[in-house]
Amino acid sequence: MSKLTEKQEKFCKAYIETGNSAEAYRSAYNTANMKLESVHREAKRLMDNPKVATRVAKLQKMHQKRHEVTVDSLTKELEEARDLAKETKSPAAMVSATMGKGKLHGLVIDRSKIAGDPDEPLKVDVTDRDRAKALAALVAKLRSPF
Repeated sequence: MSKLTEKQEKFCKAYIETGNSAEAYRSAYNTANMKLESVHREAKRLMDNPKVATRVAKLQKMHQKRHEVTVDSLTKELEEARDLAKETKSPAAMVSATMGKGKLHGLVIDRSKIAGDPDEPLKVDVTDRDRAKALAALVAKLRSPF
C-alpha cells in the first residue's frame, strides 16, 4: 500500500483532533474558493479512501491506547461521577452520568446523529416525554442484575 500524501496525513491528524471531517479537510487543504457542499463532499471522499480510513483507525487506536481509554474505564468514571453526584445531592449530575453510561453502552441513541450530513447534526425535536421514557428504560436496565 502506498504512503499518504502530506495533505492526507495532515487531514488524518486533524480529524483525530476534531472528530469533524469537514473541519479536518479545511485545515489540510486550500478551501478558500470552495463551496461548503464541496468541502463536505471532498471530506467524505477522503474518509472513504481505504488508505486514509486505515490511517485514521490506526491513529484512533494509538490515541485510545495512549490514554488507556476503554468502555470499562469510561463506565467506571461515570459511575464514580454518579456516586459523587448522589453524595452531594445533585440530581442533574446524576442524570447526566446515567445518560452518559447509557450512550456509552448504546442504550441511548442521539437522534441528531442518525441521518443527514455526517458533520452536521440533524435537527429533531425530542420531547421531555421522549427523554423521560428513555431515562426510565435506562434506569430499569441499570438496576437489573443481568
